[in-house]
Amino acid sequence: MKKKVYVGMSVDLVHPGHINILKEAKKLGTVIVGLLTDEAIASYKRLPYMDFNSRKEIITSLKWVDEVISQTTLDYVENLEKIKPHYVVHGDDWKNGIQAETRDKVINTLNKWGGELIEIPYTKGISSTILHQRLKEIGTTPDLRRSRLKRLLNSKKLIKFLDIHNALSGLIIENLTYVNNRNENYEFDGMWASSLTDSTSRGKPDIEAVDLTSRLNTINDVLEVTTKPIIFDGDTGGKIEHFKFTVRTLERLGVSAIIIEDKIGLKQNSLFGNDVFQQQDDIESFCEKITAGKNSKNTEDFMIIARIESLILDKGMDDAVNRAQHYINAGADAIMIHSRKKEPDEILKFCSHYQGLLNKKPLVVVPSTYNTITEKELEDNGVNIVIYANHLLRSAYPAMLETAKSILENKRSLECDKNLMPINEIIKLIPHNS
Repeated sequence: MKKKVYVGMSVDLVHPGHINILKEAKKLGTVIVGLLTDEAIASYKRLPYMDFNSRKEIITSLKWVDEVISQTTLDYVENLEKIKPHYVVHGDDWKNGIQAETRDKVINTLNKWGGELIEIPYTKGISSTILHQRLKEIGTTPDLRRSRLKRLLNSKKLIKFLDIHNALSGLIIENLTYVNNRNENYEFDGMWASSLTDSTSRGKPDIEAVDLTSRLNTINDVLEVTTKPIIFDGDTGGKIEHFKFTVRTLERLGVSAIIIEDKIGLKQNSLFGNDVFQQQDDIESFCEKITAGKNSKNTEDFMIIARIESLILDKGMDDAVNRAQHYINAGADAIMIHSRKKEPDEILKFCSHYQGLLNKKPLVVVPSTYNTITEKELEDNGVNIVIYANHLLRSAYPAMLETAKSILENKRSLECDKNLMPINEIIKLIPHNS
């Protein structure tokens, strides 16, 4: 009887390093590949380019692989105890960093039945990081980008989006990674295309003064240089006929979702004045708009998210929860709840009620005012998407203002100023194919 050999893999992009490991594993016996699910991969690095089924189809077709099973966590222990392999084969590049703890657990588990860890020397000249960078430079397709939001929701408990107002802000979100002292990687999952930042960056006091065509120019600029999903701020969605057109246009471009709020009337940019022209739409009318948008879609990937303004307009918690259920029944793919309170109590109370709704969908929040609450607390209360709205533009404006003021005061160039980033460093953000 052949000995069992277990190999844990992500296999987003198959390269010679993977083939080398599988060849060596096959020499030892029957090769069982534990293919990491999207959720397992997303727990420690970026969501893979290909989904689980696509990766499984590729790895199953390789002649050195006898069986492919799911590995649902970064931890091997559950699968190892079920299979009890004679060997685990892995590259020797996991002795340090985030996978070092996983390696220790593998060794301890194998010791229970006398199994052995075989480590294959790292294949020189091959870097998954470089391959992924090249893939980003090639870009993505509308279909792949559009589907990414739902894949993220299925893979991670909480995902986070940051606002964009031009392509450069999109490149920041695309490329920025924070690594903590445990070598864990953190990054934004996608981009929030806010109507407020779009109108403000154009110097327009009225959101309605920036039409859809103008806003799509910004979206197109961002789409050309990034790969992460975009959620589009659709304000009220406008008339039903216009909303249906907007849905089809955004879907065709590769945008993942649109958020529409249950208000009617002209909306003024809140940086310049109050929303004095608006009132809350009635439930039946807004549900009709949601349903019309759903029926106009051509794919299952594009999401329509209903934003509830009841708490903003002091209509009460019962009204907000009631609307949430009606909007879900009308076909909303997710619910966004908004609040201007300084403390998170109101939002958390809604979250508690929301968990009891029938057929509940992902929950979206924008913690701009109640900013003392952490992502972990929001996650623990059932929130699925956090949008950090207007942060980049609000931080950029005072920095630009201070620079302009300094030039006037000093009557000289600030090229050598330590606070100015070299233009070459900014240019490095731009993909080579742009």
